[in-house]
Amino acid sequence: MGSLDGRIAVITGAGNGIGREHALLFAREGAAVVVNDPGTAPDGSGSDASVAEAVARTIREAGGRAVASTDSVADPAGARRIVDTAVEAFGDLHAVVNNAGNLRNAPLVDMEDEDFDAVLGVHLKGTFSVTRAAARYWSARTAAGDRRDRSIVNTASGSGTFTPLPTQANYAAAKAGVAALTTVASLELRAYGVRVNAVAPSAHRTRLTRNVPGVSPGTGEGADPYAPDRSSPLTAHLSSAACTITGQLFQVHDRTVAVGRGWSLGERIRGDRPWTPEALGAALAELDLTDPADPLLAALDRLDDPERARALFRRALEDPATLRAMASSLT
Repeated sequence: MGSLDGRIAVITGAGNGIGREHALLFAREGAAVVVNDPGTAPDGSGSDASVAEAVARTIREAGGRAVASTDSVADPAGARRIVDTAVEAFGDLHAVVNNAGNLRNAPLVDMEDEDFDAVLGVHLKGTFSVTRAAARYWSARTAAGDRRDRSIVNTASGSGTFTPLPTQANYAAAKAGVAALTTVASLELRAYGVRVNAVAPSAHRTRLTRNVPGVSPGTGEGADPYAPDRSSPLTAHLSSAACTITGQLFQVHDRTVAVGRGWSLGERIRGDRPWTPEALGAALAELDLTDPADPLLAALDRLDDPERARALFRRALEDPATLRAMASSLT
């Protein structure tokens, strides 16, 4: 018996990396899987229909159930077709994993509109479009008297939530939006029996992170803290009917799972009379405010060579040329 026996799941971005590992584990745990991936390059360009089909075929050859889908989540009509594929192939839909992504890093001063729009179009608009398509299907099922446990798991990131990363204004904005969308959707969709959570994979080795300083290329031997499957067990649990969790953001690194608290209020200042700009400035100067660079530099401790990574990021924060070089190497 698997934890996902009888469940029907859509997993977007399932042709490579983290999404592929999700799809393989879901199938091993008994789910029927729609493997969605248009087969694009890391920057979202091109397409290759064989990418999704290769994963689906691997699942079927192992005795599981899977079909391929090559629609783009960035296209609202494509998002609807992804949901329709699950219903047409397997008769229903119980779980959605919004994992599709792309990457177009650049310093803010160099970032083009097309690069900003392309990344938000896949990560944020794509998550919204697939979530909306699934929610409309589940709303109709509930109205027909078929209300049961359903689940959405969104892929967030430390970039935009816990550890802002230079050269990723587009990606961070999208992932912060995904985290916010998760909490709102968890409130709105509970009437249909839908739980909504987000997982932020940290230091997982994929096509998008292979050039990050300090992330080991992997040897295939022994325990691998950067393996792309590290967040798959949590994603599977959040998608199971046995789970009751909703509205949460989790960060996963290796075997450690941390609960994200999102934006939270800290120290407060209150005036006895209306503030003047000067008085407010003096009061703010007494607060213990966090430099956005601090959590980023602290997070680098989990890499193989944290000092090298910290030195690179410190240079990048002070030197535009280093920042540009770093963006080029990470894309």
